[in-house]
Amino acid sequence: MMAKTGKISRRKFVVGGALGTLGVVSLGTILFRNPIRRKIYEQVGAMDNISYLGEGVEPMLWFEITENNLIKLYSPKVEMGQGTFTGMAQIAADELNFPVEDIQVEHAASASGNLDAFSTGGSTSIASLWQPLRELSATFRVMLQEQAAKQWGVPSGEIEMREGTAYHQDKTKTYAEIASVTKVWDVPDTPELKPVSDYAYVGKPIPRVDLKAKVFGDPIFGMDAEMPNMLFGTVLRPTQIGARLVSLDKSEILDMPGITSVVEEEEFTAIVGRSAHEVLRAKQQAKVNWEVDEEWTSARIKSMLEVGKGKEALIQKQGRDVETDNQTLELAFRTPIGAHAQLEPNAVVADYKENQITLKIATQVVALTRKEVAKATGIDEDDINVIPTFLGGGFGRRLHTPHAVHAVLMSKAVGKPVKYFFTRQEEFQHDMFRPPTHHILKAELNNEGGIEAVRHDFCSGDVAVDAALLPPVLNHILGADVGAMRGALCQYGAIENIRTVAWHVDLPFATSWWRSLGLLANTFAWESFMDELALKTKQNPLEFRIQHIQDDLAGQRLKAVIQKVGEISGYQDKVVDGVAYGFAASTDAGTPCAQVVKLSKEGNQIKVHKVFCVMDPGLSVNPDQVKAQCEGAIIMGLSASLFEKMEVEEGALTPTIYGPYQMTTLKTAPRDIEVVLLQGIDQPGPVGEPPLGPIGAALGNAIRRLTGERPTNMPFNLS
Repeated sequence: MMAKTGKISRRKFVVGGALGTLGVVSLGTILFRNPIRRKIYEQVGAMDNISYLGEGVEPMLWFEITENNLIKLYSPKVEMGQGTFTGMAQIAADELNFPVEDIQVEHAASASGNLDAFSTGGSTSIASLWQPLRELSATFRVMLQEQAAKQWGVPSGEIEMREGTAYHQDKTKTYAEIASVTKVWDVPDTPELKPVSDYAYVGKPIPRVDLKAKVFGDPIFGMDAEMPNMLFGTVLRPTQIGARLVSLDKSEILDMPGITSVVEEEEFTAIVGRSAHEVLRAKQQAKVNWEVDEEWTSARIKSMLEVGKGKEALIQKQGRDVETDNQTLELAFRTPIGAHAQLEPNAVVADYKENQITLKIATQVVALTRKEVAKATGIDEDDINVIPTFLGGGFGRRLHTPHAVHAVLMSKAVGKPVKYFFTRQEEFQHDMFRPPTHHILKAELNNEGGIEAVRHDFCSGDVAVDAALLPPVLNHILGADVGAMRGALCQYGAIENIRTVAWHVDLPFATSWWRSLGLLANTFAWESFMDELALKTKQNPLEFRIQHIQDDLAGQRLKAVIQKVGEISGYQDKVVDGVAYGFAASTDAGTPCAQVVKLSKEGNQIKVHKVFCVMDPGLSVNPDQVKAQCEGAIIMGLSASLFEKMEVEEGALTPTIYGPYQMTTLKTAPRDIEVVLLQGIDQPGPVGEPPLGPIGAALGNAIRRLTGERPTNMPFNLS
């Protein structure tokens, strides 16, 4: 009912933030190099200043009123389990004066024009939409109010808007009734927003708006997507890293039951047929020869990824470097290759028609997916409609969607819609992996037991640069990977002398965004090292950290979460009845988080009894959902720290199925996770990734107290 837009005045939101800064200072970066670079590292590495970067600046692109007085809210952010749809509904409901239970949130297709250039990632969805969505909702409410005033012939100021209905004396009109007779909509200046204290829904634990569809198993995910008369496609993929296809017996494949085509393109070769079962069987039986130049192994990967190798970049410089003396401590840490291991493998359905393409896909990057398809086909972006689905887990895996291009080219070749999907084995073996890392930390202590100087060198493969979203040229401009450095900068600004150095190595397999990027690995190294310094100087690890934190707003918020987690956990350094505690803290994307792990040992296995988590995300739009994000991040971090590891054997990445790729299960998860939320600022901050930072180090620090030995390699192995 909102399709008749008429004349719309254009209004632009202020956009920019950390990513916008890059374009402005690129020339200055090249001219002045390191000082400006390091300033950018502080902003972009922190990822705490991402504004809304979307094109949808008119209420008509966001809202639709149905005949039965429901509101459909079309989101440029995708829902992958993080609860964004629910938070958006709460924000909109409060400014629309509309019942939150009557707001249906749906994904915005690219053809709608409601696109966000930053995609869905970086823990920015609610934080970046907080102000724009409030403004859009308030503006739409006023638009409805003014239309009601025109229809009744009364001043708009005399009309009260509440619970989805306009009231004037004894007359009422629902929002749907107002919209049904409106031909032309005028967009006024943004009205004054309500005080947050007057909100009825924001700050409350509202049930998830997508709960029913998931409980009843509705076909809402990418793997469920269908189109009429579609065929199925699968791509021939090698098992070994860097292998090239040199020969294929196509005739034998085409003779197999259900197979309709073999599609050969420059970048891939695919089998297309009538069913998923038939194309997978054909691929399994196909006679394919592959050729490799080098057979990679885990040992070879480890030897090439070390501090001192690759490209060096000084990313943090304060005072002087560490000077070796009797008070110096040095430790080295490693983390392995990690898979995303999300529950739903990638899938896409594409329909190529002359000068028009439609896709249904589980993607975090709707705009980027459309751009890549346009580049590959030569079709204008306006003629490509990307319809996002719900994601059965994202974690950065859906930021990379070349399979969308593959499906489109298959559809073009066969003249029908094609559904292209990954098997579980392919999803593991051809993931965009979390790169392995190597860290060396050194510190010089003074006579009072404080840190006089500290240095962190870390080596990693690509995380953000040369992957989805950010162009390879950024590596040249910045000299370091902004994704790998997340969590790498020293958060203890009261230390006078700090050095942080990034070393970048090109790996032979694909690596990219993984939930929290470099945060888990870097915080593991930093906070394990800080813990060892506290032990060396015989100080309480919480108090030791607090004395090295600056007393600005960020420092005050970090101190507050540290003090609070110490209070609720009853942290103690001593092992009592075989139970040990471990503490760690980090600030990611402007959100400080502190955690304490309580554990014991059963044989050679670690038993995590409880995790205490205190986080300050600012204003929590839905506290229950924020706590759920903390719980999920903690479980994921425990899994990565205790079990998860990809190996390279005989040139192939392995394992390729759950089970051999060990993960935290109900049996190995803590029975209790206690989350306390603080509010150090009056607006929402990033939530999804910050609580992943401390957990690995907190776990390792507890093991250090329990066993007397410092874990320096993930995953931890007591044997």
